[in-house]
Amino acid sequence: MGLETRGDLLDDLPFRFEDMTALTTIAEAIQSGEDEVTVVGRVGSITERPTRRRGLRILQTRLTDETGEISLTWFNQRYLARTLEPGSRLVVRGALKVGVRGAELTVKSHEVAGGPDELAAMGPGLVPVYHASSKVSTGVLRALVGEAITDLIDGVADPLPVELRVRHHLPLRRDALRAGHQPSRLDAYETARQRLAYEELLLLQLALLQHRHDTDARAGALALGAPGEVSTAFRAALPFTLTAAQEHVLEAIEADLNRTQPMQRLLEGDVGSGKTVVAFAALVRAVEQGGQGALMAPTEVLALQHLRGAERLLEPLGIEIAYLSGDVPDKERRARRARIEAGQPLIAIGTHALLYTSFADLRVLVVDEQHRFGVAQRAALSAGGETVPHVLHMTATPIPRSLALTAFGDLDLSVIDELPPGRKPIKTSIIPEAKREDGYRWIREQIAAGRQAYVVCALVEENPDVEARAAEEEAERLASGPLQGLRVACAHGQMPSGDRQRVMAAFAAGELDVLVATTVIEVGVDVANASVMVVEDADRFGLAQLHQLRGRVGRGTEQSYCLLYSSAEPTPDGRERLDALVRHQSGFELADVDLRMRGEGRLLGEAQSGRTDLRYARLHSDRKLLEQAREDALRILEEGIDEVLAQAANDRFGDLIEALRRA
Repeated sequence: MGLETRGDLLDDLPFRFEDMTALTTIAEAIQSGEDEVTVVGRVGSITERPTRRRGLRILQTRLTDETGEISLTWFNQRYLARTLEPGSRLVVRGALKVGVRGAELTVKSHEVAGGPDELAAMGPGLVPVYHASSKVSTGVLRALVGEAITDLIDGVADPLPVELRVRHHLPLRRDALRAGHQPSRLDAYETARQRLAYEELLLLQLALLQHRHDTDARAGALALGAPGEVSTAFRAALPFTLTAAQEHVLEAIEADLNRTQPMQRLLEGDVGSGKTVVAFAALVRAVEQGGQGALMAPTEVLALQHLRGAERLLEPLGIEIAYLSGDVPDKERRARRARIEAGQPLIAIGTHALLYTSFADLRVLVVDEQHRFGVAQRAALSAGGETVPHVLHMTATPIPRSLALTAFGDLDLSVIDELPPGRKPIKTSIIPEAKREDGYRWIREQIAAGRQAYVVCALVEENPDVEARAAEEEAERLASGPLQGLRVACAHGQMPSGDRQRVMAAFAAGELDVLVATTVIEVGVDVANASVMVVEDADRFGLAQLHQLRGRVGRGTEQSYCLLYSSAEPTPDGRERLDALVRHQSGFELADVDLRMRGEGRLLGEAQSGRTDLRYARLHSDRKLLEQAREDALRILEEGIDEVLAQAANDRFGDLIEALRRA
């Protein structure tokens, strides 16, 4: 469970509290007329029954005490049939309904109470409930934490300087920990949690900012000076006017490029906001100074999309483009690498194949959709030169500012928060299964009007354990059924690269009406004539991924549409994601919804979900605390950090910073 010391127990706050002052007998609960009650009794045998709704299982048992009995119901909690033993004592809280068939309680929370002594230890008042495991119950944790508080709490040190505690009216750490485990009221718990969250966010910001300072001190980049004639020609040749947001971001990048500290900037922008042209402007600056630029993308699809844009916008300026990818013939790949290693001014575009190339004079590196590109990889790319490159990280997955400042606090943050003029909002609809055929007829009408459509499936091959339509079988079904007579093709990541590129090129050229695909088209596909996006089993996709898929349409002047199909009744979370996509067009608004639903997950390292790196802070609600912690951290480092605070930051987040250095 990650709890190795008694100090860890003190740091592991409960995730909720049971109000045992509300505990009643079963008879009193039935007679009370209350909608929500808390009762204790012994469970009978557990029964499980399926429902007409696919994937929904109901578990039921009866709970008895000396005053009566009540029926208990759980939804989709099948593991309880294995873990709850008949005859065990159970404290349950839930919604009560009394009808002709008796009293039924839909369980919201429950806890096994080992016996009268343990039950007595749970009340009265607020009883903490901890995240338990199959081998360690919340009751055991409650007892261990109680002992740790008695034995250790008075000796808990406080890393925060007195000046900070006074300025922000913060209690001592030991008092906050005690109130976090044993509050007199729920608002006392929240006050304690916020005090601990502020300390945690301050230590993280100190660690991240110190890491950035150390990185800048070790590495030197070339200042690129003012934009030259090639940059002027690039701007003049653009077939569109840059938005105010793009201009603002370019100003910040220009300031970075004119310093000897290497640029470390994260560029966020919604789908279609024009990040790539900003990246090209930065890369042009490297080449016009006689140096080299590189743009690395995680997939061939995205790398090829950037290549086509560079051929259209940069090659007419006389800039050489060198494309490197696993599918480039060996002879040509060796020739291109030789020019790079010889120091030829050019822009290299490719996938991770760029990592195996020694750049003689890399000035600017752009990394697209690779949120963490570590020191070791930057060093590999610039091994042939005497300096390190300026690095621009790009993502089309908007990140809430609170998460960006926490996970990427060592990077400067720029945001393109407006779309080019003339873009129409994409109309998004949830299509129930009963109206599936109506949806297909409407798609045929759109194609008859000259438009094209995507159909995205979750899997390449049928998997009996996952109820999702496979792309290959779906393409065959559509071509021989509801979309018969239309030009339908399939693309997915398991196809040979050349075959996949030919299919996608045919779709881009208008030679296909419908492209059935997996999420291989999530990024890097730009077909202005495609105006319909169909997502099968949409409730199985994450919110950010759904937004990315929707962003494949709406790139032309015609009205575009996104149809969300669900083959089964969505889970509550799945339905909430779909509803959010219908309500919100902005990726930044959707990112806030996603953060609230999923939590912040792992902030640093490869894992994007799972147990959070933060113990106390909740980024969806602690934004003001984060901003204050960031401001305080900057001031502390400027004035000089004391040893106690520096050691606390290293003790708490040193492992994460080390992982960042190795990323």
